Amino acid sequence: MADVYELSLALNLRGELSEEELAELRWHLGQGPEPETLRIVPAFPAVVEDDRGEPVIIDDPVPLLSGHGAAWKVDGALVSALVPPEDGRHGTWALTIRQEIHPDDFDSTGELLSWLATKADDRHRAATGEVRIGWTRFYESDTFEPLMVRDGQVVWP
Repeated sequence: MADVYELSLALNLRGELSEEELAELRWHLGQGPEPETLRIVPAFPAVVEDDRGEPVIIDDPVPLLSGHGAAWKVDGALVSALVPPEDGRHGTWALTIRQEIHPDDFDSTGELLSWLATKADDRHRAATGEVRIGWTRFYESDTFEPLMVRDGQVVWP
């Protein structure tokens, strides 16, 4: 049995993204090289064995939403698309994502999604202050659960 979830996002982002933010976001989406400095998700701790077989923590940056092609468990295709504003840098960016995600990746992916929520167009904000960013679905389920960011934190299933 696998612990895999489908993650689906459909967001419009305000056009106020810096070149550094766009570069890092594109890297996370599998659309560009890794930036020299990561600011949105600055650390990727991973436990590995050193030369003596002892566990050590290293920083191992990986793009979080970069799957493309056939899905492993949720069927269909994995995609990440970022479309620039039609009127240049001042309109809204269209972002659509469909990925598979394991609960082990909820923390780091949550950092990226929380950042995206700060950039989301106002129509994604509820009167209660939470930002509705998409949906999740356990791979064996037919039911989608809303995915939102509340008080700067992703509310995972």
